[in-house]
Amino acid sequence: MTPPQPRFPDTQLELLAPARNVDIGIEAVNHGADAVYIGGPAFGARAGAGNELADIERLVRHAHRFDARIFATLNTILRDDELDDARRTAWALYDMGVDALIVQDMGLLELDLPPIQLHASTQTDIRTPEKARFLQDVGFSQIVLARELTLEQIRAIRAATDPARCVIEFFIHGALCVAYSGQCYISHAHTGRSANRGDCSQACRLPYNVTDQSGRIVAHQQHVLSMKDNDQSANLAALVDAGVRSFKIEGRYKDMGYVKNITAHYRLLLDEVLDARPDLARASSGRCSYGFTPDPQRNYNRGATDYFVNGRKADIGAFDAPTWAGLPLGHVLATARDSFELESEAQLANGDGLTYFDLQRNLVGFRANKVERLAQAASEPRLALWRVWPADGMARLKDLRAGTEISRNTDMAWDRLLEKKSAERRIGLWMSLRECADGLSLTVQDEDDYCASATLAQPFEPAKDPARAEAALREQLAKLGNTIFSAERIDIALARAWFLPAAAVNALRREAVERIEAARAAAWQRLPRAAAVEPPVPYPEDSLSYLANVFNHKARDFYARHGVKVIEAAYESHEELGEASLMITKHCVRYSLSLCPKQTAGVTGVAGTIRAEPLVLVNGSERLTLRFDCKPCEMHVVGRIKKNVLKQAEATPLQFYRTRPGA
Repeated sequence: MTPPQPRFPDTQLELLAPARNVDIGIEAVNHGADAVYIGGPAFGARAGAGNELADIERLVRHAHRFDARIFATLNTILRDDELDDARRTAWALYDMGVDALIVQDMGLLELDLPPIQLHASTQTDIRTPEKARFLQDVGFSQIVLARELTLEQIRAIRAATDPARCVIEFFIHGALCVAYSGQCYISHAHTGRSANRGDCSQACRLPYNVTDQSGRIVAHQQHVLSMKDNDQSANLAALVDAGVRSFKIEGRYKDMGYVKNITAHYRLLLDEVLDARPDLARASSGRCSYGFTPDPQRNYNRGATDYFVNGRKADIGAFDAPTWAGLPLGHVLATARDSFELESEAQLANGDGLTYFDLQRNLVGFRANKVERLAQAASEPRLALWRVWPADGMARLKDLRAGTEISRNTDMAWDRLLEKKSAERRIGLWMSLRECADGLSLTVQDEDDYCASATLAQPFEPAKDPARAEAALREQLAKLGNTIFSAERIDIALARAWFLPAAAVNALRREAVERIEAARAAAWQRLPRAAAVEPPVPYPEDSLSYLANVFNHKARDFYARHGVKVIEAAYESHEELGEASLMITKHCVRYSLSLCPKQTAGVTGVAGTIRAEPLVLVNGSERLTLRFDCKPCEMHVVGRIKKNVLKQAEATPLQFYRTRPGA
């Protein structure tokens, strides 16, 4: 049998879902993911989301049944003494059928890697057509663009790369790092925990006072580096038109309910795009049905933003609180010593998590130990009156009073719904039963044009009730419940109605289905490893600062081979001891606080009075300087590495070229 020819890459849309562990990865596939990315036992950019190799192999087997793909993250920067372990891990992942490695460290490209497809991590900081084209030409088949890009910038990158050689991947949902990925060193400078090595301390979620150069407070205890969550639900068609083909959901630390819900949400949206675009196709097989209605607002989130896709906007930050307040529930009518009354349209349940903001705009959260429905509101039939008993009593609930708006960030009924089986994924199957020389032949063909047959060779008796016999036969053939298939059509063409024992029909169906699934498995092909362009293409620049994250000599050799003359070591090598940019971000605190000179241009009496002077962030004893580079419209968070961090054993002093050879 000839397997179906692979589709042209630029005609496929891939929904790429995260998995903290293998069970979540399996459910991501079941809920519609075309591919899943997951951490291996080490060297993934989420230190707390590693998985054993044997578990990943179980995920690979499940995904490949639907032609879905598994990508393993190997995307930290590596020390010289870690390279050989990383190489062995890469080979082990390849041997168990993993489809691609997501990498950041260019030193890996200098090793004896298996012929596995390579994807450039978002940590490689891909913002320009030149960088994208370079990564394509050195052998990356898929590149994850920076989250901060606009549609116009994505189109420019697509125009500079070859759709037949390189897939454009873009984040469409989840938490946002405020810094360009791979360009944040605050965590390492303050704690020794490196974001580039998968261990970020999340200083961006802390509250800060913002002061000007005179010490005047511009913002008080605001989370000015905390972003809302990414949500590109409304932009999928535009992203497709711009050249994106892989749509990535953030969340390798997220729980099962999040992955089920968000994957299903974007599966439905992408299917709408595909239905309107017959020139495009899914990147895997099967259709999903759901036992719930996907809703991204039901999961933990900090509010939604489409970030910079449609240009700069002021309202992209979650400045009041870096946590989730939840969905509005209702308002307090009255309080008592141990409970309060709440008016709401929603159904409440014991154990629900509720929140409100106190008078200082601090978010207060508590659990409802018990809820009781009191009555329907007389004035509004949609509203019901509830009594709520907080788990820790009323005394700690500061400023909770009549009129307080209450939200819910844990909905026990929703959580219980997603704890159960909540989706089925099935591949369409066409079945044809015919008479043959040996008896009866059942031929099955699936939606990908794989075929298989099985024969039932035994004598048959004519059916006493032909109509009933055919109905029973169709019913038995359609019983595909324990398989990955669903019967789309059943054709029965027999010379006359025969009485066929149910056990014989079941055995015939099972044999045909086993054979077609075996044919699918036999036809599985690895994604091709892209060959690097020869001779080696030059890197877009001839010098690299610590921002290039070169942390081992193999990475240094890679860049030297591609024409770079000056190569500085990564920030984690502790060679950059003075003030340095610890974070580079497209987010601008001045713009969000309406203090940007560009915002006041042309405003009479204001234009020229506001300048892009530095600001200072203060959190306890921590002080960071904000410097504004207005030409590219970027902000630098500037600081120094702490002395106690310099004493840590993790430091690996490295010195590459400091000056051009022969200078």
